[in-house]
Amino acid sequence: MADLQVGDAAPQFDLPRDGGGSLSLAALRGKPVVLYFYPQDDTTGCTNEAIGFSQLKPEFERAGAVVIGLSPDSVKKHDKFKAKHDLTVDLVADEERKVIEAYHLWVEKTMYGRKYMGVERATFLIGKDGRIARIWRQVRVKGHAEAVLEAVRAL
Repeated sequence: MADLQVGDAAPQFDLPRDGGGSLSLAALRGKPVVLYFYPQDDTTGCTNEAIGFSQLKPEFERAGAVVIGLSPDSVKKHDKFKAKHDLTVDLVADEERKVIEAYHLWVEKTMYGRKYMGVERATFLIGKDGRIARIWRQVRVKGHAEAVLEAVRAL
């Protein structure tokens, strides 16, 4: 299966969210959406990324954008993660990895010589029309939220 490209329709989702209820991409049509995928709640990189997006959430809102973090963790784990770190971004749970796989982010990874399957850290900027406007793959956390905000402002 080919990777998603800029200009492609963003794969739809309707997933359980932190705090209860669900969040769907279709309900956000007409607004830019920053959809960032991360491997696991409460790890160093994932925490720093979530804090970075949370700190800039008012700026994203002023630009008209919604920020959503997505991982295979449960809603219960997301709720603990948000409370522990005072996170303000929306987090959705993809425990069955259907959305992660639709975005081609369930990949083979290597750590300390051991190969395993996991979530590739990536961010998709989805335009008001529901099409992918920008993709960041194999994200390095430092400065990433700021770079995504610049891209949102340039839409």
